Amino acid sequence: MAGMRICRAVTAGLAAAACLAATAVRAQPGAIIPLSAKGSVPSLGVPEVRDLTETGETLIYDVSVPTLELFRPAPGRGNGVAVIVAPGGGFVALSYGFGGIEIARALASRGFTAFVLKYRTIRSGAGPMRMPEVHLKEMERVTARATSGAPLELPAFAGEPHAVEDGARAMAIVRQRATEWGLDPHRIGFLGFSAGAYLAADLAIGAEASRPDFVGLLYGGLRTPVPAGAPPAFIAGAADDAYQPNDPILLYTAWRRAGAAAELHVYEQGGHGFDLRRQGKTSDHWFDAFVQWLEAYRLAARRQ
Repeated sequence: MAGMRICRAVTAGLAAAACLAATAVRAQPGAIIPLSAKGSVPSLGVPEVRDLTETGETLIYDVSVPTLELFRPAPGRGNGVAVIVAPGGGFVALSYGFGGIEIARALASRGFTAFVLKYRTIRSGAGPMRMPEVHLKEMERVTARATSGAPLELPAFAGEPHAVEDGARAMAIVRQRATEWGLDPHRIGFLGFSAGAYLAADLAIGAEASRPDFVGLLYGGLRTPVPAGAPPAFIAGAADDAYQPNDPILLYTAWRRAGAAAELHVYEQGGHGFDLRRQGKTSDHWFDAFVQWLEAYRLAARRQ
């Protein structure tokens, strides 16, 4: 409920502990665009589950059918730029409300055509956190790395390959239908959070046909080698991130060594999993910085 302070460990990003004042706003659903034909990808064998947490966040588990949800700017306000939003959730769940829909709605209010990517996840586990054994082991590795401070690149997560396939398909569909949606096919970007940032980074350094024209990498996403042709990157995270405190700097360094454009924001506080909800910290302003970065790169049309 609004105004009630709630503390509960939820899988947001890489299983971050959310302890925030919940001020959820119910978002109207957008148009759903399937990314694959029915039955063309293997099913997890269990139904998709949507769980509304005490914070008001919608977590989606056991995703077998990937989709894009479209949010368009008001008529006459579009700037021709598209942003595909990839929520976090450790490839076990998707933080679809605060980490997806609310971000997309905010982008649409600024003139962007936004899409929320519901990418495939691995099968969830038992218990209130629904965490499978494979992800618990992944989190042990993530935590040990953060504690040691070792600048090691994490191995691919169990659900990462399928998510990358869905991200590449999303890029292809948006580019193919750009004219229909009033978009410039050369201004299609990808904004990822935590696990979604790894997905965004995989696309940015992967096959040229699937590369976004720009990427936003928030609290996660260290994947190398970064090619010289990597798209411009907006990189942000918090120094008090319990899981990946050093990754923003490592990402920025990898991008710059490749000669690719990048901007870095490391906030003193913000934790792992900051979104648009206000915490009274400097990380509250990441979204404005992201939009300003896009405008500076002429990726978003400046209004007179």
